Amino acid sequence: MTKTVTVFKGDGIGPEIVSAVMRILKCAEANLDYECFEVGEAEYERNGKLIPDEAYASFEKNKVLLKAPITTPIGKGFRSLNVTLRKKYDLYANIRPAKSNAAVITPFANVDIVTFRENTEDLYVGVEEKIDDNTVHAIKIITRTASERIIRDAFTYARTHGRQKVTCVHKANIMKMSDGLFLDIFHEIAKEYPDIVHEDVIVDAVCMKLVMDPTQFDVLVMPNLYGDIVSDLTSGLIGGLGLLPSSNLGEEYAMFEAVHGSAPDIAGKHIANPTALLWSACMMLDHLGQDECANRIRVAVYEVLADGEVRTKDLGGNATTEEYCDAIIAKL
Repeated sequence: MTKTVTVFKGDGIGPEIVSAVMRILKCAEANLDYECFEVGEAEYERNGKLIPDEAYASFEKNKVLLKAPITTPIGKGFRSLNVTLRKKYDLYANIRPAKSNAAVITPFANVDIVTFRENTEDLYVGVEEKIDDNTVHAIKIITRTASERIIRDAFTYARTHGRQKVTCVHKANIMKMSDGLFLDIFHEIAKEYPDIVHEDVIVDAVCMKLVMDPTQFDVLVMPNLYGDIVSDLTSGLIGGLGLLPSSNLGEEYAMFEAVHGSAPDIAGKHIANPTALLWSACMMLDHLGQDECANRIRVAVYEVLADGEVRTKDLGGNATTEEYCDAIIAKL
């Protein structure tokens, strides 16, 4: 049965990489139909809304969204659209797998880390209070409900995917109540998974250890702010944000996105790398039970990168987005 998914084309390089990804999905015979929408800063300038009502309605009907990078206007009182979507649809689990590719040379050849980031609370709730002209307070929120579900998801993922260890990343030595609660819940839930090794490491130590020997980590789980920072760090270990896919999952809805920005400085130059969005689309296919199609695409990308002849500028080549896309399609 064909599944209809909602697509937000985004800003900057968004429309270019969406076009490339949809071409590849069609060639790979993904069993999908699409409802596509213009969203973001450009849409706001045209029609006064960052995300049109019909785009929201499409996502609410289809339950699955493939989203290109969106520019949130600066200085106009707008909250991040990513944060808005995650809160509005309770997309509490942000999952970001970082895996080395032998074709992309980095200091580490065997990175294979999956970061589970709680997506709906922590400092990202955006609750701030101006005390006086020289003082601002920001509220960090950690709840048992949100902590339990992201931690349990991390352990369940480890078990179902043959992973060996789950590491809790925290700052409970300083944030004794908030991060302390998250850490306590982690150790409670770990008892339900005796087959999985578990440990907890302070966030600054994790960052140091990641850049010294990332192979000591497997699955990482953490509150929102640390997850944002640490997952970007793991992308650097494999070649950059252009290679890092992402899913945002809730009980009812699922959003798949590249975590890099809209890169307006290269928009329209046809040099954008669509790999992160493509691999996010593969995570979407996995979510929809179309694993075979997803794996065919992954293999094609690995082969193109291994050949080394067709790569976009950020990966050391000079291919256009379309040429890179054509090479992947040829492998398919």
